[in-house]
Amino acid sequence: MLFIIESLEVLTEPLIRSRLESLYSDLSKTKSDYKQLNSECQQYLKLIQESLPEQLQHSFFLYTDAQTSLQSLLERSIYLQGFKDALYLFNELHTSIN
Repeated sequence: MLFIIESLEVLTEPLIRSRLESLYSDLSKTKSDYKQLNSECQQYLKLIQESLPEQLQHSFFLYTDAQTSLQSLLERSIYLQGFKDALYLFNELHTSIN
């Protein structure tokens, strides 16, 4: 069973990445509240970065890079878990009908 789950993750990785990019693109085009919050976050991030002394600039870059990587990992994990849950529910419904 572990092999199947790992294979599923490898096979779905490009699909998940593409789907998440599409969702973010759609959000930024259609949801004004998302677009506004995203803009505010970018402004605050820029303000913090500009306010930091020179010796902390690199550390701040490393922090934001790590945060972005962490968020990306979390998003993929959540999306993959939703996919697994959907397959499980589909299987449960299918077996209960038959």
